[in-house]
Amino acid sequence: MQLAYLLKDIQAYPWLTFALVTIGVVVLALIAYAVIYAMLRRLTRSNTVTSVVVDYTACPARLVLPLLAVKLALPAALDGLRHQEIFSDLVAMSLTLSITWLVMRAIAGVGEAVIRLHPTDTSDNMHARQIQTQTRVLTRTLMFFVLLIGLASALMVLPGMRQIGGSLLASAGVAGIAAGLAARPVLGNLIAGLQIALTQPIRLDDVVIMDNEWGRIEEITSTYVVVKIWDERRLIVPLQWVIENPFQNWTRSTSQLLGTVLLWLDYRLPLAPLREELMRVCKSAPEWDQRVSMIQVVDSNEHGMQIRALISAPDASRRWDLSCRVREALIDFVQCEYPECLPRVRAEVGRSERHPETAQPAPPPLRAGKGDSTAIKEPQTPNGPA
Repeated sequence: MQLAYLLKDIQAYPWLTFALVTIGVVVLALIAYAVIYAMLRRLTRSNTVTSVVVDYTACPARLVLPLLAVKLALPAALDGLRHQEIFSDLVAMSLTLSITWLVMRAIAGVGEAVIRLHPTDTSDNMHARQIQTQTRVLTRTLMFFVLLIGLASALMVLPGMRQIGGSLLASAGVAGIAAGLAARPVLGNLIAGLQIALTQPIRLDDVVIMDNEWGRIEEITSTYVVVKIWDERRLIVPLQWVIENPFQNWTRSTSQLLGTVLLWLDYRLPLAPLREELMRVCKSAPEWDQRVSMIQVVDSNEHGMQIRALISAPDASRRWDLSCRVREALIDFVQCEYPECLPRVRAEVGRSERHPETAQPAPPPLRAGKGDSTAIKEPQTPNGPA
């Protein structure tokens, strides 16, 4: 009897009923979440993809389950409560946003699992870099569209926001791309990102020259590319620029490269000892991949000849180090063994004939004048002053 009276008293206060029902279903949902999460962790320990997805979706799932339980219990909890529609709409909007977060985290988890399955810390990592580039671009593009659709769906739950939500959904389609002039740069970069992911003009860790800057592709986002320049600077390049402008990719099909060392030397230098020295330096250099080592005369002028040492290396960094090593060794070899063959300027100086000077008559002698404080010199003649 006391329980019946207690229930009647509780029903007399709709707010109290709503609070008790909400707290009860939230507690039950959290308990169910803990049990389900522990079971999933145990079942997915041996699988990289599912274990990463479970870890990534743990936080949003902890929010989705209680909101879903509250949404199912709302018809009983809101019985007799004023402003029922407002609470129902707020819970539905929160549930939509939390599900959007859950889906985005699931996509990110799948992408992270694929990246872990294809590490780039190996000697031949071209295929892994290709997979990582495609995965990062595609996952970020999918997450963007999921976020756009989720926000639009959440706004369409509220009666006053349905027009805005419909506009967001329209902007995600072809009509939105054609009509949304303000969103054109963002959508253009997204499309460029899809092109990069599918056609692979660049990949993560590729060695490139963009805007006359040498560096490596450090990051590819949904809107721009980050190039780590050799002096630790970062060059931010929009994706549309990458698609629309030419650039150099030194690791497009392979990381192997040829390096050149140019030297100006005198014509008297014999080339055979220089070739032997180049081969000796390359064999002792850990950066050489034993493919190419040769010397050629590529140019000449009135001062000397230009020698090109052509060498090969497995990647761009070791190519640079090997070029510097070879340049220093060849200069030191010429200085020690053939110092007379260093670059020099030749000139021929001819002696011109000296003509005897023509005899010139001596000027007449001068004498000081009289009657003036300033001496005035006058020429003298044999018979006296003129």
